[in-house]
Amino acid sequence: MTTHTVACIDGSALSDTVSDYAAWSAKRMNTSLVLLNVLDDVRSSDETNFSGNIGMDERQRLLAEITDLEEKRAKLARQQGQAFLEAAKEHVAPKHNEPVLRQRHGDLVDTLVDIENEIRLLVIGRQGKRGNGVGQKIGHQVERVIRALHRPTWVVTGKFKEPEQIMIAYDHSATAKKAVEMVANSPLFKGIPVHIVMVAAQTKDHQAQLENAQAKLVEQGFSVTTALIAGDVEEALLQYADEQKMDALVMGAYGHSRIREFFVGSHTNKLLSSTKIPLLLLR
Repeated sequence: MTTHTVACIDGSALSDTVSDYAAWSAKRMNTSLVLLNVLDDVRSSDETNFSGNIGMDERQRLLAEITDLEEKRAKLARQQGQAFLEAAKEHVAPKHNEPVLRQRHGDLVDTLVDIENEIRLLVIGRQGKRGNGVGQKIGHQVERVIRALHRPTWVVTGKFKEPEQIMIAYDHSATAKKAVEMVANSPLFKGIPVHIVMVAAQTKDHQAQLENAQAKLVEQGFSVTTALIAGDVEEALLQYADEQKMDALVMGAYGHSRIREFFVGSHTNKLLSSTKIPLLLLR
């Protein structure tokens, strides 16, 4: 049962931002908040064969020392991860005073896939602990998570800002329609003004598609602005978001349309790297 908002906490510079967006989302959707720390495999990958170089006794002594070192490293990693979780819990206390703390060992993507049925919304930082939280790098796990998980996923960066208006990147595809339906029917953005933005030629068909999407949101009480703009998809969307001071971008993550092509190969990194606002990605 998908009842949790799950925040990926790794002690990186974006952990507070991840916690903030997760706590805000959990409160809006009335879900439980799970702060999740997934431990990397800290065991040594050194499989050097000492046979023939040293005697049996010395080899056994070295192997025992390596085993002891691995156990100590694993213990320290668990303690460090728990400290990250406790810090995140303290950080979100003013917004959510009862988060669930979880720690798992293994690969992040495998862990998320394993608990996917429990996730209603995932929140992850654009950079992980190997990044410094600034610049335009993307964490090595982000694209893997987006591709593997079939749940709405916040990819956040910068400092938390409570959304006052959001935009939906719309192309009349099935995933874009799903984005409109999700925003219309979810409490996550209820009462927040929405801009529906299509990057396409100025035609009656495109205008009608925008109006149909607008009608679905208006029926649910949203204040809606539509925009049909020209240009390169990525640049046009980012420019619109900047000029109109959008606080979040909602869009589909896969498909064959011009917009969703950005989530295949190098274009994924390009768009995620360039945006200054969080992206809510839908599969």
